[in-house]
Amino acid sequence: MRLINLIYGDCRFQFKYGFYFIYSIFTIMYVTIVLFLPLEWREKAAAVLIFSDPSAMGLFFMGAIVLFEKSERVLSTIAVSPVRADEYIISKVVSLGIISAISGASIALSADAQNMLIVITGVIAGSALFTLIGLIVAVNINSLNQFVTAAVPIEIIIFTPPILYLFGYDNKFMLLHPGCVIISMISGSSDYILFLPIFIIWFLFLYKMARINVIKMFQNLGGIKL
Repeated sequence: MRLINLIYGDCRFQFKYGFYFIYSIFTIMYVTIVLFLPLEWREKAAAVLIFSDPSAMGLFFMGAIVLFEKSERVLSTIAVSPVRADEYIISKVVSLGIISAISGASIALSADAQNMLIVITGVIAGSALFTLIGLIVAVNINSLNQFVTAAVPIEIIIFTPPILYLFGYDNKFMLLHPGCVIISMISGSSDYILFLPIFIIWFLFLYKMARINVIKMFQNLGGIKL
């Protein structure tokens, strides 16, 4: 029940501060772009758009979310409450994943994606991964400028190999990169299947790192729970 309340609270926060409105506008814009492209371009264009925005929104917005929670002393309250680090992390992953899934599915439908279940799974997996990365960075910064400075090189490392892979740099070893596995799923390809365990290892590693950093943040704010 506590986790459900946390997720509900995060969803309310995101709705109140315009996340749903912003991504409604972005989704309409991206769908329009896809529909104006030649048919043979649509699938790859949609994959790039989904991967680089709705799937990655956790990385883009996590800095602002955590800084807001710090400034409003929300985190100080959470740190001394019964809420655990795992619940805090899962709430962020799920609440942002809902927006990503809705937006990503809409864009994929506009491109007549054939494997919607795989595409949506890829969007959700990507959203979870990016949210964890964003959270690891966000809990260790004190200003939005610091977050942007830290996030830019991460974005280059995460985005460049998958886009190269999608557009023909066909080296199977690139699927050791978690972003390549994600974009393979979003594009509806079956290449990801053999490398799915690699993605799971990456996810578990990032979750562990996020948990360590969130616990440290809670302890610094006055909480002692694990």
